[in-house]
Amino acid sequence: MAQVALTTDIGEGYGRWRLADDDALLELVTGANVACGFHAGDSGIMRVTCATAVRRGITIGAQVSYRDLHGFGRRYVAYARRELTDDLLYQIGALEAFARVAGGRVGFVRAHGALYNVAAGDTEHAAAIVDAIKEYDDSLPVLCMRGTELWRVAEAAGLRVLAEGFVDRGYTPDGLLIPRSEPGALVTDPQVAAERAVAMAADGSVDALVVHSDTEGAQTIAAAAREALERAGIDLVPVT
Repeated sequence: MAQVALTTDIGEGYGRWRLADDDALLELVTGANVACGFHAGDSGIMRVTCATAVRRGITIGAQVSYRDLHGFGRRYVAYARRELTDDLLYQIGALEAFARVAGGRVGFVRAHGALYNVAAGDTEHAAAIVDAIKEYDDSLPVLCMRGTELWRVAEAAGLRVLAEGFVDRGYTPDGLLIPRSEPGALVTDPQVAAERAVAMAADGSVDALVVHSDTEGAQTIAAAAREALERAGIDLVPVT
């Protein structure tokens, strides 16, 4: 039987501001990519999100980013490799504290926004992500797109690498994400997103699928994807 994790970027509010209905999304997924406070999220949101994830048996992932709270982590930040590594370690450790208080732990790492896109082609920033994981806990898998520079660097360093597919994002002909500023970057039709989810899971090309909580209609998209995957006989599993 084919199997896949269904994840969502989550915990991306700040203070009184809430980006999405996190509780509803966490009813639908098997993995939670939790913002760690540098692009979104704060201590209270991390605590509540981890508690909900542990209660529902959802794997907690550290969604790490550039230090860019104002820009939601979608702007490039020039970092030296060690400086970026330290910022990423800080984020993973912060989330781990709240995961442990809730009775769980951080189970994987993935990058967010500009860092995700830059690390797909930039060796130094890809290496900083790998360094942070190896220094923190080299048993943790990293989620990224197959064939990217981060994939290559992580494999070379001996990390487990899990292939990730995007239910609600368009792809370029070379398999990268269409920039959000360009047409076709977002997939907001739940039926189309669900069909894409099944296609990616059925051919075994991905280990995890992600729905962005800030995509218009994210809850409906996640629900449609889950229903379609289950109807196709694809087993939904935690990120492991």
